[in-house]
Amino acid sequence: MAIKVFIDGSAGTTGLRIRARLGARPDIELLTLPEALRKHPAARRDAMAAADAAFLCLPDAAAVESAALAAPDTALIDTSTAHRVAPGWDYGFPELGDRREKIRISKRVANPGCHASGFLALVEPLVRAGALDGAAQLSVFSLTGYTGGGKAMIADYEAAGRDASLDAPKPYALGQSHKHLPEMVQIARLETAPVFVPVVADFPCGMLVTVPLHRSQLHLAPEELGKIYAENYHTGAVRYVEAADFPPFANALAGRDDMLVSVQGNGDRILLMSVFDNLGKGASGAAIQNMNLMTGADELDGLVL
Repeated sequence: MAIKVFIDGSAGTTGLRIRARLGARPDIELLTLPEALRKHPAARRDAMAAADAAFLCLPDAAAVESAALAAPDTALIDTSTAHRVAPGWDYGFPELGDRREKIRISKRVANPGCHASGFLALVEPLVRAGALDGAAQLSVFSLTGYTGGGKAMIADYEAAGRDASLDAPKPYALGQSHKHLPEMVQIARLETAPVFVPVVADFPCGMLVTVPLHRSQLHLAPEELGKIYAENYHTGAVRYVEAADFPPFANALAGRDDMLVSVQGNGDRILLMSVFDNLGKGASGAAIQNMNLMTGADELDGLVL
């Protein structure tokens, strides 16, 4: 029997890629609404009630509204920021600790943010293993493609005769209040937020996240860090690779739904690095992975790896 799926907000960048991935699967039946009813609360409520799983690809306020309409037994995957640190919602990063089993039995899963995904894949296993203190004062540099900014940013970057300033990388959220910081702190069990420098550049898809460390911040030798990653990332869509095999290009995995992590640097100054697609493991791919777990499908079914 096909898994019935409804995408609330299927016209956005995340929803469009989810729809494209799922539309190719014979085990999925996509439920859709006529354009006139796309924002109608009763129609959305009925569609979610008929679905085995529903994706909320909406702005935060609309995602809260939509979640309130959903039946308790519908598996919800919220791709917005609204529920990532909210009580009653499980954080949808299966590769971190015991979260895979929690997601399997959950009906409410919050999809991680893209920048947060790259940061947490690097930091959370080290804190959990005692290699890095939760009190550590960290910084993180994250380079993203412009599709992470949604339709308005995509239109700006792809417009004919666009502003020449878009030719150069641009740091943003300079006030240190980026919306991904709360989940980065809570899920990694940090005492303080990292200094976060997100940068958008002139390429469509991809993300390269770097967390720099001094040897004095670690409780293990730097060469032991790779062993921690290898132990944590032996299944799922995240893989550890040796330094020489890591592609240090933000668009290296564009169009894919996996992530690579690695340890660079030397014995004194260490660079923890992750690379993935901001719309793949950073959004749509992660959401599909969570849906697969919640509905009993193979975890990696329909993903491009």
